[in-house]
Formats: sequence, structure tokens, C-alpha cells
Amino acid sequence: MKSLLKNAREKKGLKTREVAQLLKIDQALISKFESGTRKPTKDQITKLAQLLEIDYETLMTAWLKEKILYEIGDEEFALKALLLAEQEIQNKKKEINSIIISSFQTILDEIETLKNKIQSFNHFELRRISKTLELEFIFKSIYLNGNSLTMEETKSVINEGMTIAGKSMQNHLEAINFQETVLYIKDLNQKKISLNEKDLLSIHNLIFKGIESENSGKYKKDSLVIREMNSFFNWFDSHKNNLHPIILASEVYLKILEINPFENGNLQMANLILNWILLQNNYAYAAIEGDKNSVNEYLSILEESQIKNDKSIFINYILRIEKENLNRAVQLTA
Repeated sequence: MKSLLKNAREKKGLKTREVAQLLKIDQALISKFESGTRKPTKDQITKLAQLLEIDYETLMTAWLKEKILYEIGDEEFALKALLLAEQEIQNKKKEINSIIISSFQTILDEIETLKNKIQSFNHFELRRISKTLELEFIFKSIYLNGNSLTMEETKSVINEGMTIAGKSMQNHLEAINFQETVLYIKDLNQKKISLNEKDLLSIHNLIFKGIESENSGKYKKDSLVIREMNSFFNWFDSHKNNLHPIILASEVYLKILEINPFENGNLQMANLILNWILLQNNYAYAAIEGDKNSVNEYLSILEESQIKNDKSIFINYILRIEKENLNRAVQLTA
């Protein structure tokens, strides 16, 4: 932990006295934190993570590790005690996840009913529904990004290869790239490939093909981002089998926006990865309607969720969007 603090401070070009002044902590304490002779409190860890822009999870993990080692030292039964503690923590996590799911249970049950109804449709109906929802998803997604193509124009561009008068080349490329990205994700799902770093970067490269080459398919040139994304994939691998897919997808969305790993396209990436997870689990696209009121509502809910640090606000919203899109799928057979 001491090296994390010192490296982050030096990277920001701050002196220990400046950190002390900003956090209203004695300068001698900052030096002791960095030398390892004193340990920060949990509140101080939070403040240090924010000021020095260190991933909170990474810093807290290092802090807890040192706290545990200090407490147990070289006790004879330390490893056995740690294994028992791990089991208890895992059990508590399961209890918490169960509580979270129970609070969403009514709408989850409604979603499962709609999902099962759609899966009972014949192959022809499913193909027609899929093509319609896919087109709508592409339009709604590029609209969210500020693209000015209408629904009909988007359809003409990606299905007929038309050029729309008065629309920029970037507008056209965004629609085409999004369609290619959706096809790429569908192929990954057919091969049962789960979220991974290689394909995440490939998706980012696809959405910026012909638009931006310098930063496409690459994280920001920031070692902190690399660490945070490594932590993100570790988190995903440990939660992908014990969280409901829609809850998992929603949390992934929030984490990508929080890490902000790319120079451009973080919102598009969060949107695409959320829907990659949903499609892999046979749900419909969760796409925000392509109109100003819906986009404003989305931005307001996202902001509220972030300010209150309450992911359930955003999860509830995604559940509602998913239910609306599943209802839309059912209506397409009427």
C-alpha cells in the first residue's frame, strides 16, 4: 500500500505537505503512511483515493490485506482461520445478493414470463422479431450518442447502403459500425464467449473504425486505468455466475462508466457490454428510446444513482427498460 500512495502522489506532482494541507492531515502522518510505519484509517483511505485518483477498490484491498496480516502475524492457525473467514464472507455475500434480488423479484418474475413467452415462438417469428429489435437498438444507441439519423434513415444506411443527403459521413459510419459491432457480439454469443478484455478492445475498435484510429481499441495511457480494468475483470469473473444476468449487466455498465477507460466511447461501450450480457442470457436488447425525454430521464437516473452511490436506482431503471423491450417483442407478433 505504501508504494501505491507514494507513486500516485509523485505522479500528480504533489509534495507530502500539499497532500497534508488538502486532506487536513499532519504532514508527518503522510510520510509515515508512505514509509509503512503508520496505517491510515478507513476514512483517510477514502480521502487519499479520491485526491490521488487511486482506484478505491485497489487501495482498500491493500489496506485490508495489511490490516489482516498485522492482526494474525505468524499465528499457527492463521491460514485455517483465513479459510473459515473466507467461507463466512462468501456466505454473507450470498445473503446480500439474495436480499437484492428479492427487492426486484416482482419485475424479475414478469421479465421471465415475457422471456419464456418469446422463446415459445417459432423460428420465423423469432427471426423477424430479432431483426426489428436489432435495427431499433442500433438507431436508439447512435441517437444516444448524438447521431442525427432518423429511424428510417438508419434503416436505409445499414440495410440498403444508401447515403443520406445533409448527413455527415460520421453519422453514416457510426450506424454502419454499430451494426457490425452488433453482428460481432452476436457471433461471440453463438460461440458462448463471455466478456473478456480482448473482445472488449475489439468492440471499441469496431465502433470507431474509419472515425478515429489513434485511440480506437486502446485504453487511456494511464497505469491506473490498467489496474482498474484488471480489477474489473477479476470482479466480473467472480460474480458472473452468482448474480442475476440483468443485475450483473447493470453493474458492469456502471463500473465501465466509473472507470472511464477510453479516451472516447465509454457510454457506447457500457451500452454494448450490457447488451452483450443480456443477449448471451436470451434477454432482449435494453435500449433507451430515441427521443429527448427518454434520454433526459436516463441521464437523470444515472446521475442520481452515482450521487447517492445507490446502484439499485439504476438497476431498477434497466429492469424497467428490459421489461418494456420484451413487451415490444411480444407485440411484434400481434
